[in-house]
Amino acid sequence: MDGALRARDAAPAGLKIIVGQEVRTTTGDLIALYIDKPIRPGLAAHEAAKLIHEQGGICGLAHPFDRFRSGGGRKGWEDELALVLPHLDYVEAWNARLIAGDGNRRAAEFAKLNDLPGVASSDAHTVMEVGVAYTIFDSPLETAEQMRAALAASPRLVTAHGSRLVRLGMPFAKVVQRMRGNSRMPVA
Repeated sequence: MDGALRARDAAPAGLKIIVGQEVRTTTGDLIALYIDKPIRPGLAAHEAAKLIHEQGGICGLAHPFDRFRSGGGRKGWEDELALVLPHLDYVEAWNARLIAGDGNRRAAEFAKLNDLPGVASSDAHTVMEVGVAYTIFDSPLETAEQMRAALAASPRLVTAHGSRLVRLGMPFAKVVQRMRGNSRMPVA
């Protein structure tokens, strides 16, 4: 979130930066958009979602059926998924980094079944991944309320897979980041 705040403050006129955070919960990752304060990791998903909404933010379910990452739709987490469901504003129905299995199909079906808007995301961890997949909205997104309205208006999804080569290099990149003293926030 610190990087998003710096980007927002440095953005030229006409460029809107939506401040957000990927929140690691006890049962999967959430995306918090339009927030001002970080949500601490390690909370139950429904508790984190409530805190996102208390800030007036938007709460999305990130890569829910990814076999290799923390997704809220994974087997054994059905009870928590049922608790967080009423607090979700959208589901990441397409994640460009999900390159194995049927997780994107399952996420899109989950969104439809639960009458939630779906979005597409690059989930970019490198510059090469930016814009691989994205969501097109036909209205302004200056506020959380405008985003909610835009989500309800059935945005267009542009889907593609990210590079497997870049994805395979991520373990090496994580080692380099840890050597530099940068690591994921610990789960409380």
